[in-house]
Amino acid sequence: MTLPLSSIRILLTQAMTVLVLGGCVARPGLDVDLARRRSSDAPPSGYAALNAEPFPVEAVDTTRIDPAYLRREVDYVTSEPVGTIVVDTAARYLYLVEPGGRARRYGVGVGAEGMTWSGVARVGAKQEWPDWYPTREMIARRPDIVGMLSPLRSGRGIASGKANPVGARGLYLWVDGRDTLYRIHGTLEPYTIGQAVSSGCIRMVDQDVIDLYARVAIGTKVVVLPPRPGTGGIETAGEPRDGMGEAG
Repeated sequence: MTLPLSSIRILLTQAMTVLVLGGCVARPGLDVDLARRRSSDAPPSGYAALNAEPFPVEAVDTTRIDPAYLRREVDYVTSEPVGTIVVDTAARYLYLVEPGGRARRYGVGVGAEGMTWSGVARVGAKQEWPDWYPTREMIARRPDIVGMLSPLRSGRGIASGKANPVGARGLYLWVDGRDTLYRIHGTLEPYTIGQAVSSGCIRMVDQDVIDLYARVAIGTKVVVLPPRPGTGGIETAGEPRDGMGEAG
């Protein structure tokens, strides 16, 4: 027997209603359990406000960040020794290698097109709430920041604090005993994590860079992997170019 079109529509509607009420329907690619966790658990405690810092660190609205870029422990197979930082610029992840094939993974923002450096460096220095000193090249690209600068200990820049583009912590990347001018640092724009938007540095949510900072020492090896074709930045291997560093 062939059912009329109107009857088929009624049956399909009833079947869809049963599935929805049973919690079995989701948009393509959406993990229903993950969606429930995000609505009930956000913001995670790891992204709550930090009031013990010299300057207030506001809570992050994690619903505005792809959950893939929130801090977590993951399986991670690498030949790099425990304690190494590995930055996957293509995937927008920073890994801190841990024992047992595990790593602590953070989402990051990376350099925009033409402003990405890759190579092997060391954490040559680290600083809490660093001042920001834009390079001459950055000022030439962004003359609008001139009015924001004031005399500081090491030149004209922006003093540490809530208005500072490098955020709550800075890890300074050195190669062969020289400062590359590239940094791993916090950001005033946590919702750009996962994007290729910086002037070459690796930016992190302040809560994440505070967590990373406490876990690494000066001398820590940092491996910055080159971007893959079609993923954003263009690799600048070896010596970094001028103007990328304190760029944020």
